[in-house]
Amino acid sequence: MQTTGFLSPKSENEVDQLSDVLGPTAQVLVKEVAKAMEFDAAEYDERVTTDVVQTARDALFASLLEVHVGSRAEFDEWAESFDGEVVETGSDNVDNVAWHAAEFADMAVAATFQNEEQAAVATLRRQAFGRIYAEWL
Repeated sequence: MQTTGFLSPKSENEVDQLSDVLGPTAQVLVKEVAKAMEFDAAEYDERVTTDVVQTARDALFASLLEVHVGSRAEFDEWAESFDGEVVETGSDNVDNVAWHAAEFADMAVAATFQNEEQAAVATLRRQAFGRIYAEWL
């Protein structure tokens, strides 16, 4: 089993704090991307809305979530000890699973995969964000 990412909030309050920390980073990121795209001041003001910066913040948050990747057997062993709901997507007939748990929310999400680990991890992070964290952000 391996782990990628490092955000694993332990409470709703920590989710809020992480969101606050990532807000300014998202704003700088969007500004630099707009600069690279050669937006002038008028275009920047027109196109870079609060929603754009919030989307960048949400994407940053999701992309940094801690994800465990392992075999089906490793996942099943972990899931047996998890005291909460586990939402699994994908096929039962593949060898690998990526998962993220939010113990404070009594919920975990998992995505199965055969070969495309990076795609599974990216998909899982979007699912974790949408199913677990979006309501607090």
